[in-house]
Amino acid sequence: MQDRNDRPTATPAAERPITVFLLDDHELVRRGVRTLLESEPDIEVVGESGLAGDGAARITALRPRVALVDGRLPDGSGIEVCRQVRSADPAVGVIILTSYDDDEALFAAIMAGASGYVLKQISGGDLVAAVRHVAAGQSMLDPAVTTRVLHRLRHGANKDPLTQHLTPKEEQVLALVAEGMTNRQIAERLGVAEKTVKNYVSTLLAKLGVESRTQAAVMAARRPSRRRPQVDDLRGRPEGDDGAPLR
Repeated sequence: MQDRNDRPTATPAAERPITVFLLDDHELVRRGVRTLLESEPDIEVVGESGLAGDGAARITALRPRVALVDGRLPDGSGIEVCRQVRSADPAVGVIILTSYDDDEALFAAIMAGASGYVLKQISGGDLVAAVRHVAAGQSMLDPAVTTRVLHRLRHGANKDPLTQHLTPKEEQVLALVAEGMTNRQIAERLGVAEKTVKNYVSTLLAKLGVESRTQAAVMAARRPSRRRPQVDDLRGRPEGDDGAPLR
């Protein structure tokens, strides 16, 4: 008969390794982050993926304490993955890891339930600290950011819920996408480079949490009738090296 004192006991949560899932379409990024995290004695990477659909399913199945999710993925939005994961299991903390310092995307990430939003320029030590903070149930969001979000929620209640996260320029592109125009046709209509339009489309798909321009067009078609935004403020504006209009 096994002695009572010899019976296995549950490991306290504080002593369990912090399980992490990596979702990024760049293998070298995943490999680097995995090496960084697994060099820490209290962190264990339990899985990785480069696609939104596969990543969302595996994160939900594996239930890691923290998921590091790229904001933009080949087949969808990391923000939508965050929304799906948090809806399925609120115990999973999601950190959006992105190359873009974008207030609009940050707002969308917060609304999707992200616990953190960090740039890929973050130092290794700070990323490890972020993982530990989120695993402990803390937020990596600056209080000033939270204040801005609350302000937008209070003052944006009467706005179209579809487009209140979009900039006026992104609304213009969405309106033309809803008309069935291709990127080239939109570029000709707005008088900008096709690459500029491609950048806008990618950004608005991420903010709307959809995977294709068709889904975005359907969402736009379902919203209440409103005057289509004018396109004059995009036409003829100087462009930066990446094809995006200079601000």
